[in-house]
Amino acid sequence: MYSFQKILIIACTAVSVQCLMFRLPANSRRCLKEEIHKGVLVSGEYDLSDAPGHITDLMVVDTKGHILVSRENVDKGKFAFVTDDYDVFEACFISKTPAGQRAQDREVVLTLKHGVEAKSYDAVADMGRLKPLEVELQRLEDLSESIVKDFAYMRQREAEMRDTNESTNTRVLYFSIFSMGILLALATWQVLYLRRFFKAKKLIE
Repeated sequence: MYSFQKILIIACTAVSVQCLMFRLPANSRRCLKEEIHKGVLVSGEYDLSDAPGHITDLMVVDTKGHILVSRENVDKGKFAFVTDDYDVFEACFISKTPAGQRAQDREVVLTLKHGVEAKSYDAVADMGRLKPLEVELQRLEDLSESIVKDFAYMRQREAEMRDTNESTNTRVLYFSIFSMGILLALATWQVLYLRRFFKAKKLIE
């Protein structure tokens, strides 16, 4: 039962859909961050409400500052890209209005998909002339592959964390031994110094 729940959670992670609606004030910036694995197809669809005088740009960047998507004066549309590396990606809407002109807030509806959900199986069916059952089998195969990749990534992270813990434990042990050595050396020096001091004062023989 536990294994089934774990697989279900990973499947939900592999098939991720985020639909958000938020308000975008004039001359502001609103961003959505998403952590995505390497080689994953990401698609997005956005729809902005009408707002006279509002000029809104869309930009998708990674943590290194690479621009993956850049659209100016957007109202409605779609975008897609494939991740080159495991990273945190940021989709930003930047609002601009002419100086001295007041504009009302815009409502932004953004739908982000990645993994199997981002893939268009209608296009796959048309290109391969596949039957509905074959398309569903293809989708399940892709989903299974995503789950296997997630398991492999989790196993890799677990190994990295285990190596980090072992390395930290070893360093702490060496540091403790070094600290004990320093303390013993200081204690020995203090005893010898006090003995010489007391002998010089002829308090002891």
